[in-house]
Order: sequence, then C-alpha cells, then structure tokens
Amino acid sequence: MSTPADKPEVVELPVAPAIVPSARHRRATTQRVREARDRLTSTSGTRPAFDHELLRQYAQTRLSASFVVMLLLVATGVLFGFWMAPAAAAAWTFGMLCIHTVIIYNCKGYLKEPSSATSTRKWRARFILFDLLYGLCWTTILVHPAGSDPVTNTLMMFLMLLVVAVSSMLSASLPIAAFAATAPVTSAIAFKFAMGGSFNNYILAILTLTAEGFFALLAHRLHSTTLATLEARAEKDALIGELEQAKAISDEARHRAESANVAKSRFLAQMSHELRTPLNAILGFSEVMKSEIFGEHAVAVYKTYSADIHNSGVHLLNLINEILDLSRIEAGRYELNEEAVSLVHVVTECHHLLKLRASNRGITIHEIFEQGMPRIWGDERATRQIVLNLLSNAIKFTPQGGEIWLKVGWTASGGQYLSVKDNGSGIAEDEIPIVLASFGQGSNSIKSAEQGAGLGLPIAKSLIDMHGGTFTLRSKLRVGTEVIVTFPPERVMSALAPMAEEGPPLQPAQADDHTADERRRLRNKPIMNAGTGLRV
Repeated sequence: MSTPADKPEVVELPVAPAIVPSARHRRATTQRVREARDRLTSTSGTRPAFDHELLRQYAQTRLSASFVVMLLLVATGVLFGFWMAPAAAAAWTFGMLCIHTVIIYNCKGYLKEPSSATSTRKWRARFILFDLLYGLCWTTILVHPAGSDPVTNTLMMFLMLLVVAVSSMLSASLPIAAFAATAPVTSAIAFKFAMGGSFNNYILAILTLTAEGFFALLAHRLHSTTLATLEARAEKDALIGELEQAKAISDEARHRAESANVAKSRFLAQMSHELRTPLNAILGFSEVMKSEIFGEHAVAVYKTYSADIHNSGVHLLNLINEILDLSRIEAGRYELNEEAVSLVHVVTECHHLLKLRASNRGITIHEIFEQGMPRIWGDERATRQIVLNLLSNAIKFTPQGGEIWLKVGWTASGGQYLSVKDNGSGIAEDEIPIVLASFGQGSNSIKSAEQGAGLGLPIAKSLIDMHGGTFTLRSKLRVGTEVIVTFPPERVMSALAPMAEEGPPLQPAQADDHTADERRRLRNKPIMNAGTGLRV
C-alpha cells in the first residue's frame, strides 16, 4: 500500500507595501504627460503656444528688418546692372521688391489675426513657401554672371555669404524657413563652382557648402536659445499663476480663520457677564453652606461637599477670567491703563499672596531685589497678572521642599527685568513652543495633579508684548525652569535733574520810575474812598 504524498508547503509571499507617490513626483509626471501631448499636437515638436510665439517673433523680425532688406535688394540690383543688361537687373530688383512686399504684408496680417492651431499651421506653410521663393529668386541673380575669373568668384561668394547670413538671422525663429531660403542659393553656387573643373573652384564649392552648414547650425542654435527663453518664460508664468492661486487660497483661508477667531474672541468677551453671574451665586451659596452661617449641617460630609463646590467654583472662575483675558487680547480690546508702577512693590505683593500656598507645599521663595529701583510706566493690573501667572506656575511644578528665586533688577540696556526661577521638573526643549501656545500643555503638566488650561504663559507673554518688552523661557528637563520678562528702557521713569535757571517771579515787576516812598504810599492807599472827601 502506497503512502500518501506529503502535502506541499505553501509559502505566503509578503505583500509589498503600496507606494504612494509624492507631490513632487506627481507634478513631474503631469508635466511630462503635458509635454508629450503638446509635442503630438504640434507641427514643430514643441508646444502649440510656442509655435505661435515663434511665428510671431519671425514676423516681427521680418518687419523690423524690412528697410535693411530693401536696401540690400536695391544695391544688389544696381551692382549687377554692370554685369548684365540694366533692364534684366531692374526686372529682378522689381520682382524681389514685390516678393519682399508680399512677405511684409503677410507678416502684418499674421500679427493682426488671433492665434489658433489651424491658422498657425497655415501661416507656417505660407512663410516657408515665401522664403523658398525668396531664395530661388536670389539664385537666379547669383548664377547669372558668366566667367570664372577671381573677381566674379569673389563677388558671388561675398553675395552668397551675405544672403545666407541675412536669411539665417531673419528666419532663426523658423529654421525650416531659413533652410528653404538659403539651400537653393548655396546649392546653385556650389554646383556652379564644381562645374568649373579647377582645384580652386572645388575649394570654393566646399567652402560654400561649409558656410551653409555653419549658418544652418547658427540658425538652429538661435532657435534653441529662443525656444529655451520661451520655455523659461512659460514656466515662470505658470509658477507665478500657481503662486497667485496659492496666495489667493491662503488669503481666503486666513481671512476665514481671522474672522472665526475674532468672532470667537468677541463672543467670549461679551459673555463675561453671562458666565460670571451664575458662578457668583454658586460661590456665594456654597461659601454660606461651607461656613455654616445658618447652622450646622445635619450630616458632616455636607460641609466637605460645600467646600469642594466652592473650590471648584473658584477654579472655574479663574479659568473663565483667563479665557476672557486672552480673548480680549486676541480681539484687540485689551487696553492698558498705564500709570507709574513699582515693579519691586508688585512682585512683593504677589509673593505675599502666594506665600501661604508655597508654605503648604514646603517651597521656599527667595527674593533678590536691587535697591533704589525707579518706577516704570505700565499697567499695574497687567504687571500683577504677569507676576502671579509666572509665580503660580513655578509653585505648581516645583516639588515638595523645592526652592524658587524671584529677581528684579536692571537690564544691560537700562530697562528692568523680572526673573522667576525654580528647581522643578523642567520642560523638554521641543515642548517649549507648545507651552507658549494658547491651551498648550507639556507632558509634565498633563501628568501633574494640578492641571490648568495652559493659558498662564501665553497671557503673560501677550501682556509683556503689549508693553514692548521681551519674554524668555529657559528650561532644562529635571533641572528647572526660568522665565525672564523685561520692560524696555523707554518705560523706566528716571528722576529729573533740578532746573539750573531761576523760575519766573510770582508777581509782575513794578515800574522803575517810582521811588520807594511812592510805592509805600501806593500800598497804603485805601481801596475805596469815594464820597469820603479825602485827597490823596
């Protein structure tokens, strides 16, 4: 009995992860597809828009050089009048001027006509035909002189080079038209030199063909340069269009965001009364219940509940105040009530307010103040809020038994600074921008039992910015944090020096022509003597 064959092992191949093309790769692919489509629909291998632009430059070049070409034709006709019959030279000149006039007329017609793919192909074929006719006419006059003497050969070579050079320059935007205008001339001249049979004529024929190749290469180079310029301009225009579109989209999005932010800020700023009114009732009644003003609670735990309600209400009220302050700042409705403020005095008061909270956590606060600090010109309420926010954060994130240093002093530029430094857990370097943003909280803040709304530092930074100062946050993980705010020197109220000049007299000076007796008599003169009969 045969044993069954072993079951073949099935190996599951790993599935290749899907490759998501990047935005740059998609943009490059789209551009290649567009270029291929343009080359397929173009008659010259370039974009259809470039075909029209090249023809437009060809027409403009022809128009700008029309007078020079006319002078060349007349001068050639006059010169050849000495080698042939004057009537034949005049007839050739007249015919060339007619062809030149027809070319100029068609160039003007093309520039006036709106562009389209059909019209571009039609005008392109028409210009090539005209240039071919132009070159054939030049051929008839250049091969006419008889003889193979050096003067005749030199004259034909000179005129051929001149015609080829001028035609190549004029038709550089349309290389096939340049070839149609120069190929008949060079072919006829080279053939005529080759039929001479001498070594010198062979050399001249080779030089003629070489010159044709050189000018054809030069025309191709000029065409490539012109095409590269058009491509660069098209890319620049496309980039400008994309930038303008992106800017319009960005401006619209920014306007919507600003409108939404202003609406939110105005809403919160106007809701201050509606938000605080119910909280006042909660705080008032919970404080009455916590204090047992109307008698003790039947159940003792109710007193604890009342205290929790009161503390939660206070926390919520502080949170609402921070949100409203930030909303007013963002909406531009926070106005500074500026007056002379002693920074040392404000910091000392804030220290006394939060000293009990720090003592309950076993935190020691050191004060390092410079003596004789003058007042600064600022908003006392805003300055106090800055100090309270910074000191509250330091107490919140400083462990039991930690230390906090409060410093007030002079800056190097003559301003005043406040520094709040602690030896708490610190902030990671990559989290500093997060904690400075509105409602931003670091990892230590999330783990802390005393979580806040993340508005203390942003509000302090906004307030010091309104004073024209600076806000600097330095922190190192597991070492501590230091926040330094500075007030500019313009806000420091320095004492004025005493005036060197004497002040003006309080009473006007008396006339100099009065003697001392007369001044004494005038002082003793009674005020009212009417009807008394007294004479002075």
